[in-house]
Amino acid sequence: MAPSSCLVPSLFLLPSSLLYPQKMLQLLQNCCGKYTINSVKVKTRRGVANRRAVLHPFLCLASGDDNRMVVVKGGMESIDICRAINGMWQTSGGWGSIDKDDAVDAMLRHADGGLATFDMADIYGPSEDLYGIFINRVRRERPAEVLDKVRGLTKWVPPPVKMTRSFVENSINVSRRRMDVASLDMLQFHWWDYSNPGYLDALKHLTDLKDEGKIKTVALTNFDTERLAKILENEIPVVSNQVQHSIVDMRPQQKMAELCRLTGVQLITYGTVMGGLLSEKFLDTNLTIPFAGPPLNTPSLQKYKRMVDAWGGWSLFQTLLQTLKKIAAKHMVSIPTVAVRYILDQPAVAGSMVGVRLGLAEHIKDTNAIFSISLDMGDVASILEVSNKGKDLMRVIGDCGDEYRRA
Repeated sequence: MAPSSCLVPSLFLLPSSLLYPQKMLQLLQNCCGKYTINSVKVKTRRGVANRRAVLHPFLCLASGDDNRMVVVKGGMESIDICRAINGMWQTSGGWGSIDKDDAVDAMLRHADGGLATFDMADIYGPSEDLYGIFINRVRRERPAEVLDKVRGLTKWVPPPVKMTRSFVENSINVSRRRMDVASLDMLQFHWWDYSNPGYLDALKHLTDLKDEGKIKTVALTNFDTERLAKILENEIPVVSNQVQHSIVDMRPQQKMAELCRLTGVQLITYGTVMGGLLSEKFLDTNLTIPFAGPPLNTPSLQKYKRMVDAWGGWSLFQTLLQTLKKIAAKHMVSIPTVAVRYILDQPAVAGSMVGVRLGLAEHIKDTNAIFSISLDMGDVASILEVSNKGKDLMRVIGDCGDEYRRA
């Protein structure tokens, strides 16, 4: 089967006499507000000339018989990842005690099942160490074709200190040692305080480390549209931005997706099944009565219950679950499978996180079912009918990532 493709644009430089297409300029202004992309000065054989950044398309390829793989690209670098990504936040504590050997065995089963992209962070407890043990077992115990498909995406969440070259490099070297890799497949960068412009210094150092081969691709996590545009104007070639995105939280499809379509940056989403709230387990339950429903006994359930409350409350959420159950029954899959498929079908989304409780619970079959279903127009209309009754979380919370920066 030939790869399917979606047309997305990238930035490159052309003479200033070639102006933006009017529609693209308007979209860029809409998604960035008052933020603009300026002309830059470059050297030519005739001296210094102004150049204006204009938009030029490239292809983002979804490959494989079931479209489970996607290529994300920034500048000259690219990486192919599985569109259903194993999220390892659950190894950081709060979801039950993790046994190291059981966890690594579970990682191997996911990879054997075709789910070989793992997402972790320097702050997610032992996640990077578990990946290091896992990748070594893959090297020893699996054929080369399995190893070739394994991807380890990690995050760096630094404290608000001066971003010197040595500090950035030393921090990245810690992740390289823990994950036992010469080069990180993807480094996703988080920054807490936009009033501190040190994030640009950090990203420039990360780009240098990428050019030196210590990182394959540089990406972001929880950046808003304005700062993403600023990063791109500074010619930092990020491939993706990891943001919260679900049927309840459609904020990325407002300003962020517009900018992504223009620049080629892709979205990786988390919170897509809302920590398990978007599942049969919470269908026909009443959490407004103490002890009447399943306990909200994990950090993710507690976090996303607050999102439900901000969006429209438990009664409207039950209507959404009932709608998703009908669609799931029609396709003979589960509610989480439908929830992830719906977000993967949204513009600019490259992949979605499915949290894994390694050694404690397993949903490999349900996750693989994401690639076997196709939501039709009736399915989408039914979901929109309910989701549009909820509040606009952009107005309630702000843009992507603002939930982490509110006073």
